[in-house]
Amino acid sequence: MLPLHSNSLARRPFASPLPLPPASLPSPRETHIWYVVPDELKDASLLYQYMELLSPCERQSVLRMNGERLQKGALLARALVRTTLARYTDGRLSPKSFKFQKNRFGKPEVEWDKYDLWAPPPLQFNISHTSTMIACGVTLDLPIGIDIEEKQRKTSNNILSLAHRYFSPVEVAYLKTLADPECRQSEFIRLWTLKEAYVKALGRGFSGTPFKDFTIRLEASNSKQVTGELKSDAPSIVVEAVDDPGILMNRWQFALFELNNSHYTAVCMERDVKNPADGENNSLKLEVWRTLPFVEDECVTETDAVKNIIR
Repeated sequence: MLPLHSNSLARRPFASPLPLPPASLPSPRETHIWYVVPDELKDASLLYQYMELLSPCERQSVLRMNGERLQKGALLARALVRTTLARYTDGRLSPKSFKFQKNRFGKPEVEWDKYDLWAPPPLQFNISHTSTMIACGVTLDLPIGIDIEEKQRKTSNNILSLAHRYFSPVEVAYLKTLADPECRQSEFIRLWTLKEAYVKALGRGFSGTPFKDFTIRLEASNSKQVTGELKSDAPSIVVEAVDDPGILMNRWQFALFELNNSHYTAVCMERDVKNPADGENNSLKLEVWRTLPFVEDECVTETDAVKNIIR
């Protein structure tokens, strides 16, 4: 990656971006996920093209990041959001034209303009990133939270010490039952990913909804759909309040899966009460694409790149 200095950015000519292939809108109870692997992008001219999509404020934010790797990640995250959202507008909006606002907890949202003869789709999105992957989730008119964590993520503290600090007593007790250190590490990361996705779906983030205030657990469910098959013993993910464990916050549904064989990915999405599912088959649906915007898109939903854990 070439240094993204503001002077070199101003002097560099930009090629016109290629059209983005359009995407069909998500259906009810469906989340679309688009992800980028930063290490696969080695073309500096493409990075400059992405920089051109950003608002002046976003550009300055990217350039203030300390180091080229952090700059690249911040740039790709913003470019991924803009190019992903543009796919769902039937070519009416370019990635560069999007405006954003933040709720009082800092979660970004699309700030739509008013258009003659066209009503923009009520898209909602959320983004998550590590140093090795960036993912953007999109739904139609339903709040969403997404979190990705590296499966081999290393922690500087003892797992149980971190769990005591951040997790509910029920979750800590569960981790203590796991004698194998690697198994305990994996379950800790999975729980963290699910909890992060939940607070992001709420739109409050970690500060607005401390992890200790709720418990993520599995609940036996009859005829729950998992990876295309109905299994009577397939568990579902539920959330309950720590101060009243009998109360389930069941307006949310989850998916937990491995992405690209390297990351745990959790999606939390509000249930679609306007379009209730028929019978018990009401699992969250996923469509997943690996992308390099303006270069290549690949649907990986039914490939080994997406390995379902719980849905």
